[in-house]
Amino acid sequence: MSNAPVDNSRRRFLTIATSVVGGVGVVGVAVPFIASWNPSAKAKAAGADVEVDISKVEPGQMLRVEWRSKPVWVVRRTPETLEALAGHEEQLKDPNSEEPQQPEFAQNRYRSLKEEYLVLVGICTHLGCSPQHLKDGAFEEQVEGVPEGFFCPCHGSKFDMAGRVFEGVPAPLNLVVPPYYYIDDNTLLIGSAEGAA
Repeated sequence: MSNAPVDNSRRRFLTIATSVVGGVGVVGVAVPFIASWNPSAKAKAAGADVEVDISKVEPGQMLRVEWRSKPVWVVRRTPETLEALAGHEEQLKDPNSEEPQQPEFAQNRYRSLKEEYLVLVGICTHLGCSPQHLKDGAFEEQVEGVPEGFFCPCHGSKFDMAGRVFEGVPAPLNLVVPPYYYIDDNTLLIGSAEGAA
């Protein structure tokens, strides 16, 4: 055994150096681990609001967009389509949209903020199929005297041009109106109510 003096400064240096390298290693492992708790960019985008340019949508046309992995329809209704909405209300399950599955502003005949534009989640309220938009008289094969509407080919549910469900079909509720508002005359924001964005 040697009686040589102990070099405490070297021991202190090695202890500090080892602690620093260990601390850097812990931080190096912790940062990616903690970052993994945040939602991915894809997940953030899936739940994000969607801005829709409606400036080029002509009367009678339907624009399809995706919001939260669901199809959303934006339909620019013609004056004739709007006028026809009053002609079949006695055939509807919920003509005044009193069921609570839509925003309060949709509790009217047009189910929209502006009568001309209809915004709906394009998923049947029965079992989740996507109804077809039948127009130019094609919908009359489903409902006599109603020239345009939405027909679900899976189980035969029928909806008018306000997304209101007809009596005698499997769908229990009107098509869902998502929260939305107009940023300006040509732009919709789907996913938030005005003031909540």
